[in-house]
Amino acid sequence: MKTMTIKTVKFIGLGYLEPLIRMIAGEEVKKNAKDVFKRIFIPLLSVFLFILLWQSFSDYLNNVESEMKIEKALKDQGPEAAKKLEECIASGDISCRPNSLPSPIMVVGALGKLWDDHLLLSAKKSDFIQQYAAMNKERLAKGETEIKYTGRPSFVDQIFTSLKTVFAGFLLSIIIAIPMGILLGLSETLRTSFNWIVQIFKPVSPVVWLLLVSMIVKTILANVDVEKSFVISFISVGLCSMWATLVNTSAGVSSVDKDYINVARVLQLGTYSKIFKIILPSSFPMIFTGLRITLSVAWMVLIAIELLAQSPGLGSFVWEEFQNGSSDSNSKIIVAMFVIGLIGFMLDRIMMIFQKLLTFNN
Repeated sequence: MKTMTIKTVKFIGLGYLEPLIRMIAGEEVKKNAKDVFKRIFIPLLSVFLFILLWQSFSDYLNNVESEMKIEKALKDQGPEAAKKLEECIASGDISCRPNSLPSPIMVVGALGKLWDDHLLLSAKKSDFIQQYAAMNKERLAKGETEIKYTGRPSFVDQIFTSLKTVFAGFLLSIIIAIPMGILLGLSETLRTSFNWIVQIFKPVSPVVWLLLVSMIVKTILANVDVEKSFVISFISVGLCSMWATLVNTSAGVSSVDKDYINVARVLQLGTYSKIFKIILPSSFPMIFTGLRITLSVAWMVLIAIELLAQSPGLGSFVWEEFQNGSSDSNSKIIVAMFVIGLIGFMLDRIMMIFQKLLTFNN
């Protein structure tokens, strides 16, 4: 049981828990206790220090901003107004809180507000669907369009929208990059001829891809009833992030051991059999490394693309809160920052698990 648990935590990328499991099982307690201290306690201590520094810096900026606001009030409105403002700031009133870096407690509070807001909006959406269920059924039976809920999305809804967009873009990058990478890897002539395309387009900014895709999509889908902002966003994400997969696939295919190719010739394997039975299994580690990089890049550029495309998602959420400009909005932006980072980390862990599963199966 202990061995299976250790193998499981290693498999999912939580190997740092191994000493804790061994210590609990009574195996080399002193040695494993030292490892627990190094691998678990010290990282937790670093988290505590990070929060402490964050709180200290937040307090410092808050004091500086408060003094500036009081001085401005004294200069513009006089001593009485400055005194009232000072008392208001000291009371902790949100209306006169300095618009500076929020503290960890404020960020936790903002997370709670976002969750409460999600529950409220979810209840409204559910009530709307129930209220118009019968009417929509009749409209669909008559061939008419149903009445859709048009309320604003919650923070959680925007997270799922961003995930949907990034996975659509990731799928597009796979469809384009892997076949192209195989072709370029199989032919040195093609690889040399089209290398300039890869080298020129690989470093292009996501903003430029967004503008180019917008021009094309808005023209092609001018008379089509689809959510154009979503289409523009996922195509831009796919085109911007596919290059790591393309380059790694090409490099992996071109570096397949020549002995394997000779065996395929001796066995008189067809082109498709040679690709799927010899080339792809041999180049799989490099291809999957490219896919992991592609997914990471896709998630990273998605926020900027959503922000510019005004597509409902985390990018749009961050921009709207920034435009709002209140201290409460700053707290929500930091919540979004941590959520973006955690999701990016989880996506990479998931890709790593898939890589281990597929490598094991091979």
